[in-house]
Parts: sequence; structure tokens; C-alpha cells
Amino acid sequence: MHLPTVSDFSLLKRILQYIKGTISLGLHIKKDKELTLHAFCDSDYAGCKDTRRSTSGFCTMLDSNLISWSAKRQQTVSKSSTEAEYRSLTATAQELTWLSFLLRDLGIEQQHAMVLKCDNLSAVYLSTNPALHSRTKHFDTDYHYVREQVALGLIETQHVPAEQQLADVFKKSLPKKLFTCASNLV
Repeated sequence: MHLPTVSDFSLLKRILQYIKGTISLGLHIKKDKELTLHAFCDSDYAGCKDTRRSTSGFCTMLDSNLISWSAKRQQTVSKSSTEAEYRSLTATAQELTWLSFLLRDLGIEQQHAMVLKCDNLSAVYLSTNPALHSRTKHFDTDYHYVREQVALGLIETQHVPAEQQLADVFKKSLPKKLFTCASNLV
């Protein structure tokens, strides 16, 4: 701060431009009649160039209101994009379960299965298919949590097209147009 350089001023200018361009964005909370939990999840397969670990991202919604989100590097390296997405599905299913318990304690019961949206068809199919395939035997048993929740009817997994994937905002940088579209969906 005592000896700012031209580079420092350029960085400051960029930050101020970002703030000016996003001043109208924010978390808007709307009153909804039905308080239904649902979520979006995604991962970037082997996104870290140093460790080749994937990053999971999710956002949970109470009707149209964003109530929690996360972006976290996975603890182990995934051998496939399906495995990385399945790990993301599981982390999101655990968040949904915790939130449903919290809402139940507040007197708000979930009447229907919570919907979990993912843009990887293989991971969605794997969550509903009770058969283990030779290509999925290396998945840790911890990650079959989501399958159990689906089998119990507590969570329903659905495929969502990549262009409607809200969780992208939390795990990778997006071009301005996509970022603005995702922000308007929330």
C-alpha cells in the first residue's frame, strides 16, 4: 500500500469494474407457499492440474430461494467423470438430508422426495440402478449413500441439461453471459 505499482492499480480497477457490473446481483428471498427442498450438483473431472482431483459444487434451494452452496475439492482422485459426479451427488444428498432434518425440527416436513439434479446421465442412472457393474466396483461404499436415499424414496435424482446447471457458478469461472443466466435462474 505504501508503494503501489501500475499492476496494483490495474488489479484495483478490475475489482471495481467487477463490483460495478454485479451491483444488481444478490440473493433474493421470495415468499413461497410450498417449502420444497431441491438441489443442483456438478463436478469438474480432474480439474486440479496439480493433484488431478475433481471439485464438487452444489447449491440447495428451498423452492426458488438459494439456501446453501458449496465448492470443495474431492478427497481422492476419481478414475472417471461418472465417479466424480457420483461423489458430488453423494455430498449433495447428505446436505439435503441434513437440511430436511433441520426443517423438520422447525416444523416443516418434506411431503415429497427431494429432487437432486445432475448433468451426468451415468451418475443419475447409477444412483437408481441397484446392480453393481465391474466399472463401478472401485467406488467407495460411502458413495452409495445416495443410492440408498433414492431406494428409500427420500431423494429423486434427475438429469438436468448442462446449460441449466446452476452449480456451475460455484465450481468454475463462467463467461459473463452464462454467469448472468445462472444468476437470473436463482
